[in-house]
Amino acid sequence: MAKESDFYQVYEVFSRRGSKAPMQHQFSLLAPNREMAMMMAQENFMRREEVIDVWVVKQNDIRKMTSEERQSMTNRLDNKQYRTTKGYGYLRQKWKEKEQGMLDEKEIMSWKEVKKK
Repeated sequence: MAKESDFYQVYEVFSRRGSKAPMQHQFSLLAPNREMAMMMAQENFMRREEVIDVWVVKQNDIRKMTSEERQSMTNRLDNKQYRTTKGYGYLRQKWKEKEQGMLDEKEIMSWKEVKKK
């Protein structure tokens, strides 16, 4: 005989407001089966907001990253400093050097005077 706690399953409800909008997680609910979960999602959600699509997914069917996978992904992405503004910190010094080497108006005008002599 099945326990009462096994009768209900957790479902995740996602919705989309427009055809180009992304799916967004809305809430979780307990239901005995997929059909009842869909009915509950429609009753609790669709009458409050306008949506064009609703997905109801059993929580056990969603694969999440393990802590090891999450850690390895984070380590792999940590070497991408060039994607942040911190990665370009050396440019300020480069521009300073470049500007110091640039000619100003007085210097250019002085060349004209030298040629006259």
